[in-house]
Formats: sequence, structure tokens, C-alpha cells
Amino acid sequence: MSRAAPIAIVDPFVDRFRASLAARLRGLVGSGEVDLARSPGDPGLFDADSPALLVHGDFAAMMIGGLSALLLQMLHPAALAGVWDHSDFRRDRLGRLKRTAQFIGLTTFGGTVAAERAIAHVRTIHDRVHGTLPDGTRYDANDPALLTWVHVAEVDSFLRAYLRYRDAALAPALQDRYFADAAIVAERLGARDIPRSRTEVADYYRRIRPQLRADHRTREVADALLAAGPDGAQAAGLRLTAAAGIDLLPDWAATLHGRRPAAMVRPAIRAGASGMNRVLRWALQRGA
Repeated sequence: MSRAAPIAIVDPFVDRFRASLAARLRGLVGSGEVDLARSPGDPGLFDADSPALLVHGDFAAMMIGGLSALLLQMLHPAALAGVWDHSDFRRDRLGRLKRTAQFIGLTTFGGTVAAERAIAHVRTIHDRVHGTLPDGTRYDANDPALLTWVHVAEVDSFLRAYLRYRDAALAPALQDRYFADAAIVAERLGARDIPRSRTEVADYYRRIRPQLRADHRTREVADALLAAGPDGAQAAGLRLTAAAGIDLLPDWAATLHGRRPAAMVRPAIRAGASGMNRVLRWALQRGA
């Protein structure tokens, strides 16, 4: 009797904690604000066996991959200019991450109509995003080459996070299929000449790297993105996510940012992120 009583007390507390954590996580990415329901017979944009459902379905890895993708994307001068000129990045630190998560959710798991509506909405936003770089070069968010860069940086970061923090044994053929399947969304956004395999992605990076750079604006946008929030638990989680996102960057990208982690601290970052991810998955698997 004396040993059974604490279990009755602890179990409801654990359940409440798990449900509360799950609700906060879903609120962070706004998953409760979008309708992912499909009508009978609606296949959506991806086949049921597409590896995109695996990669995009892991919340913990996607958070790290999403933040790393934003850091990678801003190394392109035109992508950075779009953020600098057309967003309130200083006060909307997590807004873009949240909007990206909602877009990925709708296009991956939502019905066809909802996915196409989300794509059309992004294209409408892109219609308003254009301007001039500091060197006088014009930029436009609808530029197919820029759309391809944003797409590749995003899906490559998602896959690398999945491999590091969820399933390092994902078959190479499935990794290639992931890139091929994900290209459908990029094409509908207006991207062209999209890499569709690991080899093509590696070749693409080699070609585009001379165009990438970092300056004081890159550092300011990155600082705003990586800043921790006021809440203690959330701030700690965001700091760890930020460290893991930086660690996930290709070495050349981390060097451009001037944020390449020391080799001796990388095991600690990865161990900490892996532990955090186990907690997040535990909460989301059963959290109400």
C-alpha cells in the first residue's frame, strides 16, 4: 500500500506535464491552426509511401533542420535582402519558422486543395518581395533560380537533421527519392532545374557557393533568429536547438557565418539535442 500510493499521484502529474508540453510545442509551430484533414480518396501531393512523410513527420528533427535551413538560406544575397527589406525579423524571431512549419505541414500532410491553396498564398506573397541589393542588382522572390536555392537549402537541411537525429540508416535510395518527391512543391512555386538526388544536390552546392556570402546584415538577422526567448524552459530549448542547427550546417556555411562549433563541443551539442528530441517525441506521441 505504501509503495502503490505515489504511483497514483505521479501518473496524473506526468500525463498533465506531457499534455502541456505537447500543447506548447504545437503552439510553437502553429500546427493547431491549420486543417490537415483529407477527404476520402484525396491523395494529397505525396504518395502514402513517400519518404517526405517520414522526414517531415519528425517534429524534433524538423525544428533543428528548419532553423539550420534559415541560416543556410540567408547566405544568398537575394534571400537575405528579401528578409531584410520585407520582414520584421527583429520582433518576429520565430514567425518565419512557424509559417514554414505550417506550409510544410499543409503541403505534406494536407489535402490537395489545401496544399495548392498554401502554395498559391506563398506565390502571392512572393509577388510583393522584390528590390535592389546594396550593389545595385535587382532581386525578385519569384526568380526561379532563387526559389531553387531556397528549396535546396531547406530540404537538404531537413534530410540531414532526420539522418542525424532520427534515422541515420535511411536507405540512400529513399534519400534520393525524398529529393525527387520534394521537388514537386518547389516546381509549383516556380523553381526550375531542381536537384533530385544527393549527387545533384552536392553538384548544385559546388556551383552556387561562389555566389554566397555573409556581411553585417547576415549577422544581425542570424542573431535575431538565434536569440532565446524570455521563458526559462523555452529559452533553454531554443538555445539547444540553435546550437544543433548551427552544428548541422555544412562546414563551409558555418565558416561563412563565423559560427563553426569547436570539434570538442560538437559531441555535447549532439548528445543534448538527442536527449531533448527524445523528450519531445515522448510528449507528442501521447500528448493530448
